[in-house]
Amino acid sequence: KHNMTALFVARNDGENYGKLIIYKFPKEKTVYGPMQIEAKIDQDTDISKEFSLWGQRGSTYLRGNLLTIPIENSLLYIEPIYLKAESENSLPEVKRVVVAYQDRLTYENTLEEALAKMFGTEIKEPEKQEEQRDPAEETEESLSDLIQKANEVFTRAQGAQRNGDWAGYGRYIDELSKLLQKMQQQ
Repeated sequence: KHNMTALFVARNDGENYGKLIIYKFPKEKTVYGPMQIEAKIDQDTDISKEFSLWGQRGSTYLRGNLLTIPIENSLLYIEPIYLKAESENSLPEVKRVVVAYQDRLTYENTLEEALAKMFGTEIKEPEKQEEQRDPAEETEESLSDLIQKANEVFTRAQGAQRNGDWAGYGRYIDELSKLLQKMQQQ
C-alpha cells in the first residue's frame, strides 16, 4: 500500500538526540504517504505546466527531498523545486516550494508564501520604521512572524543539506517542526 501506516523518526535535538519515536496512524483513516503526495504534485495542472516549460531547452527542474513533518495529529509535506541551467558549472536554485497538508496543496515561490497560502494568512511586509508595539504582541509571535521564521529555518536546512551537514540539517528540521506546531496552534 502507498498509504502511510506509521512514521519512524530519530530525534536530533539536544538531550533527545538519537531517541527514536514511532507514530502509528489509525487503520480506519487514510493517511497519504510520500508516494501519494508526489503523485498529487504530478497531477496538479499548474505545477505540471511549469515543469514542462522548465524542462525545455537550456534548463532542467529538479525536485528536492520531500520532507514529512508530523504536526499534532496530521502531517505536513514540504518539497523544494530547483531550476538548474544546463551548463556544466551551474548550481541548482530553489525556485518554488510545494506544501501539502491534509487534502490541500500549495505551490509558491517561497516556503513563507506557501505556508501563508496554506494556512490563510497574509505575509507581513518588513516595517520601514520602528513603531510602538504593544508588549502583549511582543510575547506572542504572530502567524506571519512564524511563517517568516519557518522560511528562514527551511532555507538554512537546505543549505546544511547541500553542504552535507546532516546534524545541522536535523536540527533545522526539528526547529521547523516546532515552528509549524506553533502555527497550527494559532
